Amino acid sequence: VNGLMTLGFAGARQQTNLCNESLMLEKLPACGKSFEEMMKKVESKNWCNLTEFIMYYDNFTQCTEREANSASCFWPNPLAEGFITGIHKQFFSNCTSEKVHWEDPPDEILITLILIPVMLTCAMITLVVWCSKRSDIL
Repeated sequence: VNGLMTLGFAGARQQTNLCNESLMLEKLPACGKSFEEMMKKVESKNWCNLTEFIMYYDNFTQCTEREANSASCFWPNPLAEGFITGIHKQFFSNCTSEKVHWEDPPDEILITLILIPVMLTCAMITLVVWCSKRSDIL
């Protein structure tokens, strides 16, 4: 698939460089090491707070993209995604999103929210029927 993506669609400009996956896999760990060094500046209790390390993560992402492109590989690709997933497991495995627990509103509010549109619909139907019967006067 990577070779087909690199070659492009039929009739499009063909590239002679095919993805050098082994070169890319050799270069990606440098991005991980750099990210690891930058993350040492952030306390581990703040690793789930994206605002604490967003610049470091952006640098990491750009590094992986640059290294994939220098190996003539498209980005993201399955190998790069696997590497990035490994970094995520290393640093963010304890970050779980809290699920919002939805509750129904109290019965008084729920009944009101249901009855208002029903009553408005009935009133509009009554008005339309009344106006249609009195069209000779209007």
